[in-house]
Amino acid sequence: MTTALLVAALLMGFFGSPHCLGMCGGLVTAFGLSMKDVSPAKRRALVATYHLGRLSSYALLGLVAGLIGTTVLEPLMRGNNMPRILLGLVLVFVGVTMLGAPFLTKLERYGMRFWQYLSPLRQKVFPLNTFPRALAAGLLWGFLPCGLVYGALLIAVVAHDPLSGAALMFVFGLGTVPMLVATHETVGWLRDKIGRFRLRQMNGALMVVSGMAVIVVPLVMANMHGGHDMSNMHGDHMQMNDSQMMDMPMDGSMNHGSHSATTTDADTNAHHDMSQMNHDMTPPMDDTMNHSMHDMDSMTSEADMQNHHEAMIESAE
Repeated sequence: MTTALLVAALLMGFFGSPHCLGMCGGLVTAFGLSMKDVSPAKRRALVATYHLGRLSSYALLGLVAGLIGTTVLEPLMRGNNMPRILLGLVLVFVGVTMLGAPFLTKLERYGMRFWQYLSPLRQKVFPLNTFPRALAAGLLWGFLPCGLVYGALLIAVVAHDPLSGAALMFVFGLGTVPMLVATHETVGWLRDKIGRFRLRQMNGALMVVSGMAVIVVPLVMANMHGGHDMSNMHGDHMQMNDSQMMDMPMDGSMNHGSHSATTTDADTNAHHDMSQMNHDMTPPMDDTMNHSMHDMDSMTSEADMQNHHEAMIESAE
């Protein structure tokens, strides 16, 4: 439960407290009359005690409401957006009732029947001249039918856990305390200011806007985030395609370069082999050719000498 929800409950209790005067004014007057014989110091302590009892009763109701929300509603809303949507709807509903819509009037009628059932217990707490009686009176007071209390309980149902529901109802009760403990003059001044500036209606409108924001804003943010993710995926895909297109020529160039290098190496090796063959073959061939030419020259000289010798013999004869 967020701090904003606690603040909303506090403001709901404070700006709705003029309504509490209509419902609780008679009860507060009866409590005051039953304490007329006690000292002022003890009177203040008794007033604080029965308000503590009332807030404890609200907290107990909030605990039960939170327990209902946890055991009944939470299993049905697990893994989806329903908890947030339900909270937003409850805030809108309570805000509309604070604007004057009589949605909770029937609930107050049913609550009045239960209040009448508690009448024998209520009679036993008077007079409020001891602290246990004041505490018991406050505990019973928390069950007084009130549409504003029922609206706060609806918020406690969707407060995610029983302790949060109890805390929310306790804070709501704190908001109602100033109006109920103020003097007659202060009560008149507070009622005049709240009525003149329409603070109750303003708070109701604020709760309606808050409820709509709780419902709508996360959905809008989720859609925007989803669109951003799709854009990123598209951008990554385009970058991958660009990288692939850049890699393909590079690979071709590398392969062509490798092929060229291989061809050049092969040509170099072939040239080296041919040179080696020429080197190996040239000396023997030159020697052979020279030897042959020498033999031929020798043979020619011997023939000439033979012919010259034969010519000399013929001349002598």
